[in-house]
Amino acid sequence: MTIASLLVSIAAPGVRNAARGIRWALGTIVVLGAFGCSGGRDDTASITPPLAPVPPLAPEPPLDVSGWVTTFDGAIPLVLLAAHGGEISPATLPDRSCAGCVTLNDANTAALLYAISDAFQQRIGRRPYVVVNRLHRRKFDANRDRTEATGGHAPLNPMWDQWQARTDTAKARALRVHPRALLLDVHGHAHAVPRLELGYLLTSEQLRLTDALLGPLLASSSIARLDSVGRAGARGAPMLRGKLAFGTRLAALGYPAVPSAQDPAPDPGEEYFTGGFTTQRHGSFGGGAVDALQIECNYVGVRDTAATRAAFAEAMVTATLAYLADHYGWVPA
Repeated sequence: MTIASLLVSIAAPGVRNAARGIRWALGTIVVLGAFGCSGGRDDTASITPPLAPVPPLAPEPPLDVSGWVTTFDGAIPLVLLAAHGGEISPATLPDRSCAGCVTLNDANTAALLYAISDAFQQRIGRRPYVVVNRLHRRKFDANRDRTEATGGHAPLNPMWDQWQARTDTAKARALRVHPRALLLDVHGHAHAVPRLELGYLLTSEQLRLTDALLGPLLASSSIARLDSVGRAGARGAPMLRGKLAFGTRLAALGYPAVPSAQDPAPDPGEEYFTGGFTTQRHGSFGGGAVDALQIECNYVGVRDTAATRAAFAEAMVTATLAYLADHYGWVPA
């Protein structure tokens, strides 16, 4: 019997029997429903129970970055950085693979900084402030903005913060020694011309300008503060290629440098590093009392052996002490 035929039989005896018929029909429907087309199976058993909530993934533990930056305290208004000389390459860190990422190290630049620091100590009994990145460049690039430096690997963000904080601290301590200070960011290059490349955030094309046109551009360089307070006869273009320029003093000591009085600007087509993120962030472009200069060192004769590093370190001490005296009015007491 179908549900429709049951409802028809309810109406036949008359309305007065409708209520009794409906109660009988409903009872019958319940019984039929219990033995429907499922053959007596309890359909509720086929309902999939709700899944238990998936717990959130535990956050990745922070990296212990405390041992990946080495610093040495100093006592003169000079800060030395080695951003690309690290050799530590933990397998737990991914290699940087961002577009345009450079992963080759600047060989022996950390060792070169230690040699320069030792030479200062032996010469004047005081050291510069030293900050060295110990991670290999394939893992971390200390001379880039946060995203490129870490390769986008967020757990390395504290390393970037630490590098900048250690550099800021070294600058602040150097300014306790003297009202103004100098930061030298030391790197290595493999260009065809074996010379030192001094980067002031000025391009090769700008360096090839006349003195009259080049001079005003120092206001947007990494030594803008030095240029604004420089001694008479040394401001503007002479600050880069005059007789008191840093490159001129190094070249006079046997280490060719550009720009300098001996080599005022790279020729068209010659490779040249203008300065990078560190020079821009930590120099006096935009204010501040610390000037910055990127020094790109050729390999042979400068950083290839312990003997050449020691010899270059002596030249660096001589040139830097003269530069600090000429432009900062600081001499060891």
